[in-house]
Amino acid sequence: MLPDVARKGDGNPEGKGLNGFLLDWNQSRPVGVVAKPSRQVLAEYFTSMLVLSAGFKFRPAIGVEYYLYWVDEQWSLSLIAPYEWSKERQNGYAGACVLQEDMTWTIDPAEALHEESAVSVAVSEHYDAFVEHLETEQTLEAILPNYLAKLPYYPRLYAAAVSRSLRGTVSLGDLGGTRSRDWLALLPPQRQLLPSPAAD
Repeated sequence: MLPDVARKGDGNPEGKGLNGFLLDWNQSRPVGVVAKPSRQVLAEYFTSMLVLSAGFKFRPAIGVEYYLYWVDEQWSLSLIAPYEWSKERQNGYAGACVLQEDMTWTIDPAEALHEESAVSVAVSEHYDAFVEHLETEQTLEAILPNYLAKLPYYPRLYAAAVSRSLRGTVSLGDLGGTRSRDWLALLPPQRQLLPSPAAD
């Protein structure tokens, strides 16, 4: 039973027709997928799902810098830099995010993530949820986000792209078939998943 999957006849309230979806699916195809160390796979999974839990209604482009915020108890991804926002937005700034060509995301974290703040607490909660997500006998490949109906169109599309990428990485690295619970033992502490900002 797949309760989150739209039923036939539901239509598409976001106006994405089949041809548009196929084009978007092709444009979100991971490129340059390679084998990576286990810890890097987990870090990229964690970071990518943090970014994709944010609300955004645009198609992200590879290599472009976007800005992640925690405001009003939710994540949002924006084209607007913190210095262009209000003080409230600046206080919720988490870091600059870049989509890589293999469809994983990197974050250059803001200093607020390394201090006691609302945004650092929100990241800690995401980390705890990620740990819980890995607490299963299923393989990592089985729990990757192939289709997350709760997400808006573009985050959902790019979450599926992350899955395609990480599945290829796991296969190339001969890591397939490993229980998620065993991957959990390799998970770095939160502070190592998002590195400290470079010193000025």
